[in-house]
Amino acid sequence: MSESMSFFDQAPDTPRIAARFPDLHPPFNKIAAVTEANRCLYCFDAPCTAACPTHIDVPRFIRKIASGNLEGSAKTILDANILGASCARACPVAVLCEGACVMHRYNQQPIAIARLQRFAMDALYESSAPLPFAPGADTGKSVALIGGGPASLSCAAELRRRGIRAEIFDARPLPGGLNTYGIAEYKLPLAESLREIDLLTQLGVQFHFNSTVDAKKLAALESSRDAIFLGIGLGAIHRLGIAGETLPGVTNALDYIADYKSGQVTSAPERVAVIGAGNTAIDAANAAARLGANEVHMIYRRGPEQMSAFAYEYEHAKLEGVKFLWHMKPVGIKGTEKVEELELVHLEVTSDGSLLPKSDARIRLRVDLVILAIGQGTHTDFLDSPKINLERGRVVIDRVTGQTSNPKYFAGGDCANGGREVVDAVADGKRAGNGIAAWLEGQDANA
Repeated sequence: MSESMSFFDQAPDTPRIAARFPDLHPPFNKIAAVTEANRCLYCFDAPCTAACPTHIDVPRFIRKIASGNLEGSAKTILDANILGASCARACPVAVLCEGACVMHRYNQQPIAIARLQRFAMDALYESSAPLPFAPGADTGKSVALIGGGPASLSCAAELRRRGIRAEIFDARPLPGGLNTYGIAEYKLPLAESLREIDLLTQLGVQFHFNSTVDAKKLAALESSRDAIFLGIGLGAIHRLGIAGETLPGVTNALDYIADYKSGQVTSAPERVAVIGAGNTAIDAANAAARLGANEVHMIYRRGPEQMSAFAYEYEHAKLEGVKFLWHMKPVGIKGTEKVEELELVHLEVTSDGSLLPKSDARIRLRVDLVILAIGQGTHTDFLDSPKINLERGRVVIDRVTGQTSNPKYFAGGDCANGGREVVDAVADGKRAGNGIAAWLEGQDANA
């Protein structure tokens, strides 16, 4: 990438995709933002701030919007969360800051915190103002961060503010991890994720793309850097383990979302089936509907009460026209040259809560595309497990500092928490960045 080109400039020009994926929550204009900001009670012991994993001072940034100090508002956000722009779009605010808003006590709508946060961050971008803080004085220390997702980005920002060199190694051609490749376009457009990365370059974070780190490369980085941060996320989506799964027309939700966000997929076939009932499964199902599928079914082995997706995501999917088939299990995928049918068996819930198939209750669903979204495996095979403690494939860390059983290694995000929200990964990275800095300072003190 040339010195003059930003990451934002590398976003694909996909007007057809943009037309099909308009903002789920359109931005405020200035009048609407100020009006909404003036509704805030500016609570002293703000429960919204406590509910935010990165503890953004919500009353403070909203008060600055009300007074017209948009740069100050953006600085308040970024001081706590360097990915404040993406979190404003992608966070499940209904169960975090807005869910904790005191307005609920008075039977009023909560303050639209996410849209106000986005308003402040959009204003910063539009003003072309520089990042409102600078990197710290160079300490001579360097850290390699494996993976380019939210946890690593947040960790790198904290390191740079403490004067520690931060180099991110990512296997993909663009940074951002799931922010760039895995979040629905109507929540977080790919271009917006890349624009946010430009803030990190202003802090002097270095990026190495198309750079897969295996055990050998990790050992080399360990010997040449003062610390290592693991922000490697999770691995591949699980397979069903049934006949026909290798037929053309079977994919997984993360690949499907990445392909349409990057412009490689611009339409959906007539009939789509999504296996699973989590938030990512719903994102994939909604995408198929918006890309032109006439029938989109989500298939889940349990009922709606057990689905892992948030309730508001479920309601949104129904509005998109997605149909749900409960207590169904795929047992076969049929087709000659590509997927044509999905064979399902109805499951019965027994008195002890287990699921048993009804032998006489099989159906065949005509499909052109099957999207798997039944959870992800871990991605820690290349780590030396005797040296770094793992639990069920996850990296075990000190939750306060992010440090692993190997003091030179720190970790955060999905590889440590098993798969949570973007803001949780940001919080993990922030804690680890501070933990690394404190550990390196302690090393110097003991020298």
